[in-house]
Amino acid sequence: MSDSDKPLIKLQPTKEFFIGIDSDGCVFDSMEIKHKECFTPMFIKHFGLQPVSKYARQTWEFVNLYSKTRGTNRFPALSLSLNMLRERSETVARNVPVPDTAELDAWIARETKLTNSTLKAEVEKGNPALARVLDWSNDVNKAVQEMVSGLPPFPFVRESLDKISDGADAIVVSQTPTEALEREWIEHDMDKYVAAIAGQELGSKSDHLQMAVKDKYAPEKSLMIGDAPGDFKAAKDNVILFYPIIPGDEEASWQRFFEEALDKFFAGEYAGAYELELIREFNASLPTQPPWKK
Repeated sequence: MSDSDKPLIKLQPTKEFFIGIDSDGCVFDSMEIKHKECFTPMFIKHFGLQPVSKYARQTWEFVNLYSKTRGTNRFPALSLSLNMLRERSETVARNVPVPDTAELDAWIARETKLTNSTLKAEVEKGNPALARVLDWSNDVNKAVQEMVSGLPPFPFVRESLDKISDGADAIVVSQTPTEALEREWIEHDMDKYVAAIAGQELGSKSDHLQMAVKDKYAPEKSLMIGDAPGDFKAAKDNVILFYPIIPGDEEASWQRFFEEALDKFFAGEYAGAYELELIREFNASLPTQPPWKK
């Protein structure tokens, strides 16, 4: 266990309840600008996708914004996007070569922390096939730093955090680099509401929740708030409750959380039919089939 992991392991309850909160697209309306203005241009540039830029953009946005893979760590999302784009009829018709992902997939399969630092170590160890992926990811981070600022939280987030802090311990659970998370939460003076800010450097969201919750909080008194299927999976991997922020309906989701769902959670009335109906609504909001296959 590295020193960087210890803050979550050492985190001790100060309250009876626990809430993990995703950040991008959940607390902040940042998913669209990050993916459309930062990730996608670098995806096209670094992987030679200019001849199919329209389809590359559509593919990246489907994978990362408008489907059940929304919110996936950037490296599996890159592999999925490249392989999906390669199979598209428009790419085949234009005879555009799309880079192979074999080395990337092998690294993803064996690496437990999918970050720029672990990828850099892999490249320096003698895996030059991943150098282009590292350059892409570094340029994405630079673009995010230059482009993304001044984005306020969704309405009812701050009010919800205030209410959460009265009855629950809370942490940020995200696959965004920690530096970006800290910058955004501090910028809006919201870091005071959470005991820790966990980014991709600490492992997966499931890892974050396990380190923070296991043997510390009762499952029925632990909740994950998120806007992506990966958040739901992390919650269920740790047998805790889940509250969905519906993509495209974020403000209403936070209003419902503030006015209704949080009270039910604190009263022990959240689990069961109420949670299941929210999850049904959430699952219906994100497709699995891309529009170009219909």
